[in-house]
Amino acid sequence: MENLEPGAVRTDRLTLLPLRAAHAEEMAAVLGDPDLHGFIGGTPLTPQALRTRYERLVAGSPDPAVSWCNWVIRLDAAGCLTGTVQATVSADDRGGLAEIAWVVGTPWQRRGIATEATRALVSWLTTAGVRTVVAHIHPDHTASAAVAAAAGLTPTGQWHDGEVRWRLTTGSESTAGDNDG
Repeated sequence: MENLEPGAVRTDRLTLLPLRAAHAEEMAAVLGDPDLHGFIGGTPLTPQALRTRYERLVAGSPDPAVSWCNWVIRLDAAGCLTGTVQATVSADDRGGLAEIAWVVGTPWQRRGIATEATRALVSWLTTAGVRTVVAHIHPDHTASAAVAAAAGLTPTGQWHDGEVRWRLTTGSESTAGDNDG
């Protein structure tokens, strides 16, 4: 799978903007609620720490066979950032595998933003040739499970670091006998 470069992705209400280090200050506020980290772990980062992280992400994976695709989510009507979506893309025996994740700041939750952004992400990935999309979701995180289901992923029954592996396989591949986990 060739190296992917994220571009802007538009939906009815959102624009997924390729991540830039300059997003760090606004995103530090978006991701600043300690309760937001209950399922995803860690603690809120300072703007400078987030800038350092974003600089590393924007620089890309040190492995040339892996693409780090990261976006911030802008709610167009409000003109502000509300969260992130990301995909780590690599080749597999089906043509391409993407491990995805999303997070929406506490003030913006329960508005369908994560669902809309994740659907757009999955669509972008499949258009780019990714055949398998995977997410890992804490078993008690019902909101993330609903987002994954709305984006077409289904739980596999496999576990990874205390989380359930969800998967979508596109094209002619079948999810029967899911043994890749």
